[in-house]
Amino acid sequence: MDNPIGNWDGRYNGIQLCSFASVESTLLLHINDIIPESVNQERRPLKLAFTSRCGSEKSLSNHSKPKASARERQSRGGSSGIQESNRCDAVDDSAKSLTETSPSSFGHCSPPLQPTASSCSPAENRFHSLPFSLSKMSSTNGTMGHTPLSLSVQSVIGELNHTSLQDSPPGPPYLSNMHGLEVGSLAEVKENPPFYGVIRWIGQPPGVGEMLAGLELEDECAGCTDGTFKGTRFFTCAPKKALFVKLKSCRPDSRFASLQPVSNQIERCNSLAFGGYLSEVVEGNTPPRTEKEGLEVMIGKKKGIQGHYNSCYLDSTLFCLFSFSSVLDSVLLRPKEKTDVEYYSETQALLRTEIVNPLRIYGYVCATKIMKLRKILEKVEAASGFTSEEKDPEEFLNILFHHILRVDPLLKIRSAGQKVQDCYFYQIFMEKNENVGVPTIQQLLEWSFINSSLKFAEAPSCLIIQMPRFGKDFKMFNKIFPSLDLNITDLLEDTPRQCRICGGLAMYECRECYDDSDISAGKIKQFCKTCNTQVHLHPKRQHHKFNPVSLPKELPDWDWRHGCIPYQKMDLFAVLCIETSHYVAFVKYGRDDSAWVFFDSMADRDGGQNGFNIPQVTPCPEVGEYLKMSLEELHALDSRNIQGCARRLLCDAYMCMYQSPTMSLYK
Repeated sequence: MDNPIGNWDGRYNGIQLCSFASVESTLLLHINDIIPESVNQERRPLKLAFTSRCGSEKSLSNHSKPKASARERQSRGGSSGIQESNRCDAVDDSAKSLTETSPSSFGHCSPPLQPTASSCSPAENRFHSLPFSLSKMSSTNGTMGHTPLSLSVQSVIGELNHTSLQDSPPGPPYLSNMHGLEVGSLAEVKENPPFYGVIRWIGQPPGVGEMLAGLELEDECAGCTDGTFKGTRFFTCAPKKALFVKLKSCRPDSRFASLQPVSNQIERCNSLAFGGYLSEVVEGNTPPRTEKEGLEVMIGKKKGIQGHYNSCYLDSTLFCLFSFSSVLDSVLLRPKEKTDVEYYSETQALLRTEIVNPLRIYGYVCATKIMKLRKILEKVEAASGFTSEEKDPEEFLNILFHHILRVDPLLKIRSAGQKVQDCYFYQIFMEKNENVGVPTIQQLLEWSFINSSLKFAEAPSCLIIQMPRFGKDFKMFNKIFPSLDLNITDLLEDTPRQCRICGGLAMYECRECYDDSDISAGKIKQFCKTCNTQVHLHPKRQHHKFNPVSLPKELPDWDWRHGCIPYQKMDLFAVLCIETSHYVAFVKYGRDDSAWVFFDSMADRDGGQNGFNIPQVTPCPEVGEYLKMSLEELHALDSRNIQGCARRLLCDAYMCMYQSPTMSLYK
């Protein structure tokens, strides 16, 4: 209590319910005898002014690898057929309010931050974690979401009861509605098309007769603000992303698993509840089907891997690796050894007979099979939360490949002549080059290797590359061109390489020449003995420090001067993408540049809170047309004008996966 009245010591019927530093201001009352206090703004605790910024801090912490991983899992695709008239126009004053029904009435600037009418959801609530970073990095070149839509404020908010402050005093803090929505919940507003976002604030502003929810939308939209409503700030977000609507107009985001308690969602994922969605068990060894045959099996609704309760990271990763590629099939076939974990055979059999084989034969795997795998992942001492929490693909691959299946490292990389490092994927680290608009994967990999003095100790059969991005909000490049083939010859140790000038056998490599645009711009600078001498006679290169190229001890008697140096190339077979906390996949099913499919494990939904996600695999031949464009054309292209699914491939790549058909025969 505010005043020293009462003397309850925290015990009831002999049981210690709680404890206090002092019992002089404590009372035990029936809950019906308690009413909310009318607190003036001056008396309200200062910490309430920041309620919309707390809560799921995990959203920022877990993705430090280069994603700020929490769990803002990105996925949102836009409609390709949106009329230009429906797109959002730029709004000069990002702090304008949505309270008026006429655009002409927008015009109040944001005052200093003021207290909100509700507090945050608990930080422990990991299962309603925010899909956006809590500290947005606004960009001058727009957002990465789908085409913004114009907002009909009247149709969303409805007629607000603008009574006087005296007639309608502020109500008590209100944290949820009939759908169980609260601050931090993923929500959608029923419109055509719907608006998606995360609830940042819930309360009843002065002069409004109903409870409102303040949403941070995925995309900018005309008429939206940066967290202000009628001139008062209730939370903070990027400009033109804050939408205030009636709380009753919100419902849980239908694209995701329902927001039930964890235990219910895990227990509900069984063969009885999912009776209409079960998939087959297929014994033996089933190679993937490709081209037209594979497309016919895989395309349609209820195809791919069914998502359930934050499983998109796992669904999309498995679909990338196994739907149309056999490069990692050795993982499914290795016999158990004495040093393997006791559940090795169980895991391998589940992966082969209940996930990979049914996916390749019937084009569908139900969520119950994935939940079985998620439960196995949690057996690892270093793992937790795999049955309920949103994770990252690299977390999943590390636990599955390293701790359970003991897969041989896919990559062996040496740094500056030091000991070889083993890993399963490579994260690109680099400083942003402002002179590059749209980089290719080839460029990014070479830049990263050159800057870190790295070389492949041996040619990989499978190369998984993580894009240079930090968290799901910040991307180093707005677009990245996914090179269809990757030439890694110049990145290999003990491999013959071609002189960049004459085409002969390269003997020296110069790191300092790499940035010199006068010599083969954008290429690794390696020279034969003669060309190396000539290049470094130039005054600006005389002080360069070049290093000898590592070559095999015994070179075959090839005619190096006639272009006979062999190349080591790898083919792109899948791209894992993320946007606004949801993972999706693009996979190549054939040789043609347009032979791509798009997979979303939660593309649709059957039923409400206790319903089921419906996965979908869609052909996306339009991707081929964009991959034929020059880098200059792609750079000049507005991301919002990219048709179909291609925008997500070019703008939201998270991992690119390459395979070497020849090397996979030896691995």
